[in-house]
Amino acid sequence: MTEVSSLTGRLLVATPALTDPNFTRTVVLLLDHDEEGSLGVVLNRPTPVGVSDVLRDWADLAGDPGVVFQGGPVSLDSALGLAVVPGDQGGGSSGEGPLGWRRVHGAIGLVDLDAPPELLAAELGTLRIFAGYAGWGPGQLEEELDDGAWYVVESEPGDVSSPAPEGLWRAVLRRQRGELAMVATYPDDPSLN
Repeated sequence: MTEVSSLTGRLLVATPALTDPNFTRTVVLLLDHDEEGSLGVVLNRPTPVGVSDVLRDWADLAGDPGVVFQGGPVSLDSALGLAVVPGDQGGGSSGEGPLGWRRVHGAIGLVDLDAPPELLAAELGTLRIFAGYAGWGPGQLEEELDDGAWYVVESEPGDVSSPAPEGLWRAVLRRQRGELAMVATYPDDPSLN
């Protein structure tokens, strides 16, 4: 069996060649990646549903826009909270971060949405709520990477809380070096050129 190098905490940016409507022009933050598969959330698919409509207690902590994001095509009836803990990369005095928050990468972590929001209110910098997630079985993501479906780039804490999520695909590509930055100018419909 081939050893899988973890991509946890990195971004998958859909290449223009990826035509699956679930992932066209998406930016996916990988929350877990190992030999058993991969799990992530799409960061740039806001829905019209307000956080207050589904998780009223968490609405005041949700960043702008205060809507639920479609995290992916899997388990759309489940909610996942992702938050940035500012300061010492979410370390806190114990290095573990606040109670009710589990570090994924750097200052980014998962929020226990069953915990009382007031437990985390003073610690969280930003919070996003996602309906569903993106998932890949063992070796599936690696095959898609080999096929050229995704660019793998470093994430930044601000990616999770971008106030303009619809422009995140271009913004992430634009900050890359070299030819990859040029992909940000790729037209939505190349046949119109």
